Amino acid sequence: MRVERKLSIDELSERLGLSRTTIYYWVRDLPIPGSGPGGGWPANAQRKGVKAMQRKFRLLREAAYKQGLEEFDDLTGDPTFRDFICLYLAEGYKRNRNTLVICNSDPAVMQVSVRWLRALTDKQLTFRIQYHADQDVEELRSFWGRMLDVPPSSIKLQRKSNSSQLKGRTWRSVHGVLSANVNDTLLRARMQAWMDRIREDWQ
Repeated sequence: MRVERKLSIDELSERLGLSRTTIYYWVRDLPIPGSGPGGGWPANAQRKGVKAMQRKFRLLREAAYKQGLEEFDDLTGDPTFRDFICLYLAEGYKRNRNTLVICNSDPAVMQVSVRWLRALTDKQLTFRIQYHADQDVEELRSFWGRMLDVPPSSIKLQRKSNSSQLKGRTWRSVHGVLSANVNDTLLRARMQAWMDRIREDWQ
């Protein structure tokens, strides 16, 4: 069925009533076009396709970076934009070129950050609260839902790994630590341009 009828792994799984994993290990040495890594295409063609795709997205990122440099002066007409970039330099996640994440326990910090993220991207933002074991998670969700105008139930939860060890602590994040996340490769490239411009101004 794999070789003669060129059935995909999903089709074989459905017909035989077996898991995709089992089917994969049975037929992994019998590739057919469009199925599995490489899809049965010649290695050279696959490599060329990958390189072409990488080049396409590299050029898109470079264009977005250039756009960020060109629009920086206009955006800083609103002083809170510079505040946002400085906050991201200090608190933002910078290791992934496709994602922006900023987290903080201060509602004012998160309000200005989320306001700018919403203004700069049309992609959906997601939110997560890191909390301690003795905190009321529904109360935390309700608080951040009001602060950011989002449904409390949409905010994900992440219990701090050391939360059970801190019962005697004298300080804690009263509202937990909130993170705002958006997957937007081109906005991340523009953000890099804005951060670079801020750093230049500091030198």
